[in-house]
Amino acid sequence: MSTSILLTTMFLALLPISELRGALPYAYFNGVPLVQSYLLSVGCNALVAPVLFVFLSSAHRLFYRLRWYAALFDASVVRARGKIEKKVERFGYLGVMLFVAIPLPITGAYTGTLGAWILGLDWKRTCLAAVGGVIISGIIVSTIIMFGVGTSSIFIKSV
Repeated sequence: MSTSILLTTMFLALLPISELRGALPYAYFNGVPLVQSYLLSVGCNALVAPVLFVFLSSAHRLFYRLRWYAALFDASVVRARGKIEKKVERFGYLGVMLFVAIPLPITGAYTGTLGAWILGLDWKRTCLAAVGGVIISGIIVSTIIMFGVGTSSIFIKSV
């Protein structure tokens, strides 16, 4: 278990394209024990939600001063909120957690946090829901790795 493998795992867990479902298998298939792979990948990926929420809020405050941004944001967000308001009221933070928990492309901490931010959900509850989703996703990916036969082909492309 080298430092470069650990750093690469951390980097993959923080990238929006790979997140946990790329970091955990990478670490495991490079010799890091499954429990350590899980803890490192989940720990790093769990940092995404609070950092992204703060970034989005700060950037939004800066850009909202621009008229074109404010008009575009207001039109887009009002339309999006109107379309899915009933579903958000029904599922709320549980929906965010389950969305983040699904270890598939386009789901994860980045997309879940972005969606919750756009919908105006509370940042603390969103972060807790995203972290819960990351933990569940880590369990799912670990289970696939642990019990799957030939699962390395799901995560690693042979060239």
